Amino acid sequence: MPGDADAIIVGSGPNGLAAAVTLAAAGLRVHVLEGAASPGGGCRTEELTLPGFRHDVCSAAHPLALASPFFRRFDPAARGVGFAHPKVVYAHPLDGGRAAVVTRSVTGTAAGLGRDEAAYRRLMQPLADGGNAIADAVLSSMRRPPLPSRALADYARLGLRSAAAVARRFTTEEARGLFAGVATHAMLPLTASPTAGVGLLLGSLAHTVGWPVVAGGSARLTDAMAEAVVAAGGQVETGHWVRSLAELPTAPAVLLDVSPRGFLGLAGERLPSRYRDALARFRYGPGICKVDFALSGPVPWQNEAARKAGTLHLGGGFEEIAAGEAAVARGEHPDSPYVLVVQACVADPARAPDGQHTLWAYCHVPAGSPVDMTARIESQIERFAPGFTDLVLARHTRTAVQEEAMNPNYVGGDIACGAQTVRQVLARPLARWNPYRTPLRGVYLCSAATPPGPAVHGRCGELAALTALREVFGVHEQPDLSALRPSPAAGAREAP
Repeated sequence: MPGDADAIIVGSGPNGLAAAVTLAAAGLRVHVLEGAASPGGGCRTEELTLPGFRHDVCSAAHPLALASPFFRRFDPAARGVGFAHPKVVYAHPLDGGRAAVVTRSVTGTAAGLGRDEAAYRRLMQPLADGGNAIADAVLSSMRRPPLPSRALADYARLGLRSAAAVARRFTTEEARGLFAGVATHAMLPLTASPTAGVGLLLGSLAHTVGWPVVAGGSARLTDAMAEAVVAAGGQVETGHWVRSLAELPTAPAVLLDVSPRGFLGLAGERLPSRYRDALARFRYGPGICKVDFALSGPVPWQNEAARKAGTLHLGGGFEEIAAGEAAVARGEHPDSPYVLVVQACVADPARAPDGQHTLWAYCHVPAGSPVDMTARIESQIERFAPGFTDLVLARHTRTAVQEEAMNPNYVGGDIACGAQTVRQVLARPLARWNPYRTPLRGVYLCSAATPPGPAVHGRCGELAALTALREVFGVHEQPDLSALRPSPAAGAREAP
């Protein structure tokens, strides 16, 4: 491993690569080290089931990638990365062939909610009218007040509440179930704060930018970032697990796209005891059990509109979903779990051989669970799409334990790299004015355990890199990411 890098990044998830891109754009020599065989962390695409079926390993639908200030500056489209939008953003099937359906139009979505049409418009239209205001505020370092707007005022008023509290404004099973489905992305009981904030953020993004998939697979976004680093003279080295900071060559800056537990393992006794103890108290959320399916045809959802949806939330009405999530929080495995589904081929048919489909699905389970939930996940899909199991050509399952084995940042199978409680949204991974800076000189955290938290937006990495640029290299201006253009020979290399 060369010892002449200005900055070393450990971990090549979206945040590690965003940090590398930002530093490379400032003219620094960057070396990224990744333990897995390919870069990307959860933002990867592989043939998990059968040849020709391309499955996203973790992240699949990407509203925050479109809303992110980092990716707006990076401009994936200029680098050949396309986003494919389904006709229906997301759907919430209910028993009897019913479904609540979200489209890009607030008015059109509300029209399908019967008695709750006006209530949905009152809740979502001001947030959608705010454009990028909410996403820009949420995807900030949270150290400076955002520019005031009506959208932000409404979001601040409601966002710290529980989903259960906000759902009381609805009376129909369709509207209440719809809000439960989107709020459960928080991976918390629906009676907990800030599940409403997660639901309102993601719900508003459905109307402002959509929930697209990356054309060809999420790995295309990873590849574009890796190519930009290499084009600037940097390196992205895979197949190299770092076990200790002592293994790294001397460099002015080291950025770690790792969980707090991972940082403790890398740094050990080098960290002051108070900081070490605070990191050890960092809370992780529940895990997931994920199943990828290769299908002989499209899923036969009873509801016709659900067949056009990129994402679906399964689990019935609000009360049923809330009960399932409460059971997970108690350490139980619900018989009727909430199941998150992405059918990428609806928007991107090239993910599978002609006429065939992929399906991505997971449910929440207690942290560290070894339980295979495949049968329960399939039962929920079959409930709303009778005949689904007859289409299954192959399946690939990862339990929560196996998720962590694949990606050590997923502690206990927690793909969010930390529980999204109010405390850990506002002080992540611990209460510190600059959460990216660590007590070790020149060492910074840049994973989803830092603000603004999980999802593919790159902001944790970008904000950590900007801190390093100021403190280590004396660079105070925002680097011009458009200056990085991929070269024909760009790409990641495996370690010898």
